[in-house]
Amino acid sequence: MATSFFFRAVASDGKLRTGTITAETEKNVAQELKRQGLIPVYVGFEKKKGFELQMPKFARRYRKDVLFFTQELSTLLNAGVPLDRALGITAELTEKGHFRSIVLDVMRILKGGKSFADSLATHPLYFSELYVNMVRAGEASGSLGTIFERLSEFERTRDDLRGYIVSSLIYPGLLTLVGLGSIFILLNFVVPRFAAIFSDPRMKIPTPTLLLIEVSAYVRAYSVPTFAVLAVLILAFIAYIRTSSGALWWDTLRLRAPLLGDALRKAETARFARAMSTLIAASVPLVQSIGIARGILNNRRIAGTLEQVSQGVKRGEGIAGPLARAGQFPPLASHLLAVGEETGNLDAMFSRMADIYDAETRTAIRRFTSLFEPLIILVMGILVGSLILSMMLAITGINDVVM
Repeated sequence: MATSFFFRAVASDGKLRTGTITAETEKNVAQELKRQGLIPVYVGFEKKKGFELQMPKFARRYRKDVLFFTQELSTLLNAGVPLDRALGITAELTEKGHFRSIVLDVMRILKGGKSFADSLATHPLYFSELYVNMVRAGEASGSLGTIFERLSEFERTRDDLRGYIVSSLIYPGLLTLVGLGSIFILLNFVVPRFAAIFSDPRMKIPTPTLLLIEVSAYVRAYSVPTFAVLAVLILAFIAYIRTSSGALWWDTLRLRAPLLGDALRKAETARFARAMSTLIAASVPLVQSIGIARGILNNRRIAGTLEQVSQGVKRGEGIAGPLARAGQFPPLASHLLAVGEETGNLDAMFSRMADIYDAETRTAIRRFTSLFEPLIILVMGILVGSLILSMMLAITGINDVVM
């Protein structure tokens, strides 16, 4: 019985195509897509939009499991273990039950007659287009062990860089949270106790203390409505930046931020270069590699310029010139790629470029945190010190009245 199947596939220009095809089985759909010159990424039933929006966040919890899965398969395949047995061993070693079920499902589909790449593509929230296409290239060339070794290195370096950025920003975030919490406690609980002492009409309350008491009264009276309004504004902002125009505006704004923008640009350059190095080394065509690498970038402003780069490559201009004209990558990147084109070692140059910008991202993050942490401490110190000084002025005023 014919059924309508939803599909995602990569075209020869590297763009993602989606649609529906009516066929008897998923295998027939995949064959039809290949006949049309498309590389099937996912064939099945379309997921509901609400589910798709929520699942990527859920799936990120398992990126370490994907890294473990890749490293184990790399070790086992390079040791000569057959693929089905290697998958079985990896499933047994996987600690999280949910991801184990993913691996077992991949095994089931593989034994049902699909290729390994197509089996992985049935779980696109866990195995990216880059991942699937690398495996497909490895199956075609008979070098699956080598491909998984490269994928393992790619996943490890990407996870290391992400972990470094997150851990570097935790301490400044905690400083800000503790500082704001301390100010809120002072205004909401400590200052009102002192305000009762200053109710004597004979006392002339200093202006800083009077201002402090008024701010404290406002916080106590309107803190709940203020937090409610802030929560609504934050939710509205999050909803806006999830739209196409909002995400583009937000990504552009972040790139223009002092210090942080430089770090984000270098991190995206490193991610792009690492993906391109991995894909080109696996003999994936350059235009298709650019399309796949574009899909793993987090910044839409930078990702959008890769369409221009892809068009330049199709016109025979190479990649260095179009990348320089795009204006979103550091100048050194295009010079490195120009050398890579001249020497015929483009994959090695992309790898070198990734190493350079991995290191520069870490340096930029350290520079940002080294300035941001003292700035937070200084600002919070001034605010808390001003509160304490205002109360001390009032206490001095009490002594004057007594005398």
